[in-house]
Amino acid sequence: MIARLSPGAEPGDWARGLRPVARSRADARQAYDRASRWSRVEEPFERRAQASGLALLRVQPGEGVLELGCGAGGALVALARAVGPVGRTVGLDLSPRMICLAAARLQRAGLADRAKLVVADASAIPFADASFDAVFMSFALELFDTPEIPLVLAECRRVLRPGGRIGVVSLSRAAPVCWPTRLYERLHDRFPATLDCRPIHGRLALEAAGFEHLRSKTVPLWGLRAEAAVAFRSTAVPKALGEEALR
Repeated sequence: MIARLSPGAEPGDWARGLRPVARSRADARQAYDRASRWSRVEEPFERRAQASGLALLRVQPGEGVLELGCGAGGALVALARAVGPVGRTVGLDLSPRMICLAAARLQRAGLADRAKLVVADASAIPFADASFDAVFMSFALELFDTPEIPLVLAECRRVLRPGGRIGVVSLSRAAPVCWPTRLYERLHDRFPATLDCRPIHGRLALEAAGFEHLRSKTVPLWGLRAEAAVAFRSTAVPKALGEEALR
């Protein structure tokens, strides 16, 4: 079922109940370098929700698309195919080894000439303002600690062209919070290095960041719930972030 988010959510709702993320960027980079050898194990778990996010994003031939947290390149291949030979795809990831896997995957698919790969931090995107038609994140936004989520989304807003859109796929903490989600959160608290994704309020975070015309779809995920959400860049400064976050 596809839902449209109605206006009126309280400014702090997007952060309510979220588990903290304590590890440093250096620790995260090392963890994903180590996990790169097992990247194919996670993909079946994420594939259905990721496909829903890509379907909502509706990338068109000739567009410029940025994927943040591209990992081993599963979605990046789909995006490179969607933009066609005259489009532009960029994959960004904190882990050099994940970027190497993505490069090899694009090469095997015959799409290496359609994608650029960058090792960088999504909270400081190394591209100019208004560079892309679309930004995509799949099981990546929830890896940032709660205070960092507005910074990442402000960066996404900055690099999007007027009228550009963002697609976010994430574990969902939308009410009602079911018992598998609560159990997963307890396990995340106990084993944060292994279960590093934590459920978030993706739609509410996008709204607080000033994105508009939100559409979302809830996807069952092995007893949990994932949420695929797409929204458009607005021209107004989002009240929940303030002007400083958008500079």
